[in-house]
Amino acid sequence: QAQLVESGGASVQTGGSLRLSCAASGLTYRYYQMAWFRQAPGQEREGVAAIDMEGNTAYADSVKGRFTISKDNAKKALYLQMKNLRPEDTAIYYCAADSRPEGWVLWRVGTENEYRTWGQGTQVTVSS
Repeated sequence: QAQLVESGGASVQTGGSLRLSCAASGLTYRYYQMAWFRQAPGQEREGVAAIDMEGNTAYADSVKGRFTISKDNAKKALYLQMKNLRPEDTAIYYCAADSRPEGWVLWRVGTENEYRTWGQGTQVTVSS
């Protein structure tokens, strides 16, 4: 059974940094894409960053230049390095994964409906 487990969420001050991790197990997709989403109270879940099997990446405009998504295939882990954090980055951050067809070209993060496997989330709070 596929499972994603996030960790690394914390409370930080504006301008601080955090690195989120996502441990993946049981993923049986031959070709897949992984992503980070976030959801603030009262708001819809939004895509933050995505990465495909070849390491191509995509980011939401709101985090470009501040967040970096990466993965370690050997460790079956996904990461999100977050720098220069702002209060508006406060949210629960989720790791997500889904299959993609062979030859798929990553060009955007996508919506939550495009990912079928999800983690339980980790809280990030940025105070001013």
